[in-house]
Amino acid sequence: MVSIALDRKKTLEGVKRGWRMFRNVLLPFLNILILISVVLYFVPPSVISHYLGANSGVLGFSIAALVGSITLIPGFISYPIAAGLIQQGASYAVVATFMTTLMMVGVVTLPLEIRYFGKRVAIARNALNFVAAVITGLLVGLVL
Repeated sequence: MVSIALDRKKTLEGVKRGWRMFRNVLLPFLNILILISVVLYFVPPSVISHYLGANSGVLGFSIAALVGSITLIPGFISYPIAAGLIQQGASYAVVATFMTTLMMVGVVTLPLEIRYFGKRVAIARNALNFVAAVITGLLVGLVL
């Protein structure tokens, strides 16, 4: 209301721009939710526990880090996914690695990031964040 009172034209332009952004994100977002739901439905907890559980070791961290790095979903969606993985036997350390790489590493968005920040900065940022995510997962494993 304050924005409309100050500048009606800019407010309407901002609403239109926001709607277009939401519309562009909605379909991929729904596809990701459906895909994750299907995967969690068909993959038995024993498989998740084996590959992402407390005894999964380097393989579990590697799977979590790679999947988290290439997955492009909003952060608020990662919490229910993480809860589902933990309920099905994944360890906190592996889930922390998944969530941290999900938030900090963007393989899918790397070309866009290179366009804005340059190749050297984008690759360095993603590589350093990947290492930091694995360290974070290891630290969570030590605490929990």
